[in-house]
Amino acid sequence: MRALTYQGRRSVSVETVPDPAITAPTDAIIRVTSAAICGSDLHLYELFGPFLDRGDVLGHETMGVVEAVGSEVTRVAVGDRVVIPFTIACGECFMCRNGLQSQCETTQVKEHGSGASLYGYTKLYGQVPGGQAEFLQVRLADANCIVVGRDLPDESYLYLSDILPTAWQGVEYAGVPDGGSITVLGLGPVGQLAARIAKHRGLEVFAVDPVPERRALAERYGIRALDLSDDVVAELRDATGGRGPDGVVDAVGMEAHGSPIAAAAQTAVGVLPDAIARPAMEHAGIDRLAALHTALELVRRGGVVSLSGVYAGEADIMPMKSMFDKQVSLRMGQCNVARWIPTLLPLVEDSADPLGVLDLATHRVPLADAPAMYETFQKKEDGCIKVVLKPSP
Repeated sequence: MRALTYQGRRSVSVETVPDPAITAPTDAIIRVTSAAICGSDLHLYELFGPFLDRGDVLGHETMGVVEAVGSEVTRVAVGDRVVIPFTIACGECFMCRNGLQSQCETTQVKEHGSGASLYGYTKLYGQVPGGQAEFLQVRLADANCIVVGRDLPDESYLYLSDILPTAWQGVEYAGVPDGGSITVLGLGPVGQLAARIAKHRGLEVFAVDPVPERRALAERYGIRALDLSDDVVAELRDATGGRGPDGVVDAVGMEAHGSPIAAAAQTAVGVLPDAIARPAMEHAGIDRLAALHTALELVRRGGVVSLSGVYAGEADIMPMKSMFDKQVSLRMGQCNVARWIPTLLPLVEDSADPLGVLDLATHRVPLADAPAMYETFQKKEDGCIKVVLKPSP
């Protein structure tokens, strides 16, 4: 089959790789009809090379049609149209039963002390082949296939694989009281959806992003979108009674604008030999913390900062004195996709499209164009906000 593969820092290519096969009786094989490039895929493109091998198949936002199932698969049948959560969970362990599927005890990558295995996402998370490909082997298929209807377009459902539940969890974790205020930092795909979700839930919503096209898209949904400037914290405090918002969602993560020293550290790690770079990444403070520090400064006293953006450093400097003094709460973590599906499925199937899932993708291209789109997305060029790949009809 053809698949998008990692080749090196800022280098990916579509190659012919072996077809996936059923290797366990709980597996299924799907023909991929749509896959998306996620903002966290850009972390692989830019930074996580030491934990990837040349030829690894990337991608973790995937949907398609079931082509084959293992002998122990009972809930999913050949011909079903399915969305695949990016987290691989068993659905039966203590963590899964408690709605923490991203911490699944069956698929945890204990070698690296990591949570549940993820599709297309480095040795740290199981090095499982991803879904930016013509076919995908789905592990533990009964627990990891969301069967959806046949009448709506793929983009009604595709984002259930990751970014829509991630955005929902980000807003949920912010714990904003009814009618309260929330600020979303970063208007990439997760930030766009988080802002729309917060608006849908009746909150007063602000958002911050330096890219005009991203602000314009958010404003179509009644969100007050501000440019990233030296005055943005003061401006948002003024707009929220001088206190700051009740909650802040950091939808940016470790590659924020600013933080030049951390940016230099990321670049340095990227050119080190893997054997040296891996422990450096696991034990050093390599994150650009501008977005997180802005969130902590901005949120009101007693408020909550919710992290949806990915961070990777283990020695990052945090303003503990201010956090303690302000009584700030932090919530974070990989999304527990299955936990939010019962709430989100009716929303994406609503003909009114209340969360605007059909108004997010800016680029729809064949799989062959994926390498060029990684570069465009990474550079935020051509108004690129979300890329959907079409490996097969």
